[in-house]
Amino acid sequence: MSFLDLDILTIHKMLEEKKVTSTQLVNECFDNIEKNKDLNALNETMKEYALKMATEIDEKFSKGEKLPLLAGIPVVIKDNINMLGTKTTCSSKILSNYESIYDATVVKKLKDNYAIIIGKANMDEFAMGSSNENSATGVVKNPIDNTRVPGGSSGGSACSVRAKECFASLGTDTGGSIRLPASFCGVVGMKPTYSRVSRYGVVAFGSGLDQVGPLTNTVKDNAIMLQAISGYDDNENTSSKNPVPDYLKEIKNNIKGLRIGVAKEFFSLGMNKDVLDAVNSAIEFYKNNGAEIVDVELKNIDLALAVYYILSSAEASSNLGRFDGIRYGQRSSQYENLTDLYIKSRTNGFGKEVKRRIMLGNFVLSSGYFDAYYKKAQKVQQMLSNEFDKVFENVDALISPVAPNVAFKIGEKVDNPLEMYLTDIYTVPVNIVGNPAISFPCGESAEGMPIGLQLIGKKFGESTLYTLANYFEENNKGDK
Repeated sequence: MSFLDLDILTIHKMLEEKKVTSTQLVNECFDNIEKNKDLNALNETMKEYALKMATEIDEKFSKGEKLPLLAGIPVVIKDNINMLGTKTTCSSKILSNYESIYDATVVKKLKDNYAIIIGKANMDEFAMGSSNENSATGVVKNPIDNTRVPGGSSGGSACSVRAKECFASLGTDTGGSIRLPASFCGVVGMKPTYSRVSRYGVVAFGSGLDQVGPLTNTVKDNAIMLQAISGYDDNENTSSKNPVPDYLKEIKNNIKGLRIGVAKEFFSLGMNKDVLDAVNSAIEFYKNNGAEIVDVELKNIDLALAVYYILSSAEASSNLGRFDGIRYGQRSSQYENLTDLYIKSRTNGFGKEVKRRIMLGNFVLSSGYFDAYYKKAQKVQQMLSNEFDKVFENVDALISPVAPNVAFKIGEKVDNPLEMYLTDIYTVPVNIVGNPAISFPCGESAEGMPIGLQLIGKKFGESTLYTLANYFEENNKGDK
């Protein structure tokens, strides 16, 4: 038996009962990292640090100290999250030599819970991508089928969990970047309510859309991770002062009476037959187990993708302006003047997809186009937000696929940006309106690839999503 086959609650009990040590867990993770290095899930590992931490935590357990549930648990963080003394590269050439000088708030919170951070996960460069093919450190492979993508942009985070290189990981989600890899790799991924988790110390892509969240093997593990990283932060003025519930304790064993909304507009956006069958089967499961299925209307949902790419690209072009080779980041060694230095540093430092989004962002923010695109997109964002709020007056959650398809082949969509962007069609509306959403496995395709189900909740309604997802995980007898 591998300890990495067990959930966090079981491992915590074993640590308390001294049936396993944190040092054993760390060593087993590093054995799997070595075995699976061709997956390219991690940009950096911290074995020496991890073993030192494990030794200290083992000593605490040996003295009978009561420690948090995450104590001694090896976890991975995405490579756009700062951790003191590690490189934070965002999988970009321009930051290949950047070393963090402080801890992000989520890192500090993990450390406060005695979790052991063992590595930094590969990702799409600056979190821009749906397949983890846009990385200066190379493509991440899907751990189930190495010819396929793991999803992006948190592909390394999802891959490392599924490949049992860690018990849990953190990703970031700007338009589906936690939920999509969770779906493609067959793990659980939560994009929390915007403001639930501090973004301090996380390299910004779209500041009004970004959110940090956990990827795990089980729903309960996910709840444990989210509780650990949530809460108000003085360093981050958009973080919420809403109290953080005990998500694990709030998971109920009964879903009777919960109202789940089904929007016909979601089903007209296009999905393949395997995905459609899996989602319909999940709807039937919830209905048969006492949840009430309610038809709802989201008339303008088809506008979400266009709004997302306007707003996120505008924010990206603004946020990435600081990476110029002057204060930090890779600097071109040959240049004639200051302007030439900027141009060469950014041209050589950024990849194709990042450049595409910077140009798109500069275009929609430019004089003459600001009103026509950016301002209009903001108005539609508000309209969509109002639409979702109205729907949630009558339902506890919305149900949809995570993606219109399962993980596709590496290279299949890389030359067709529009087709790639359509992969996010079910996930981007959630970031636009700021609500929470969870992805968890609900079936398999004919080729044996996992299919993710998405449940969208009310703002700060993560507990309800965990109840619904956990009930499915523990009681669904169909293929998962």
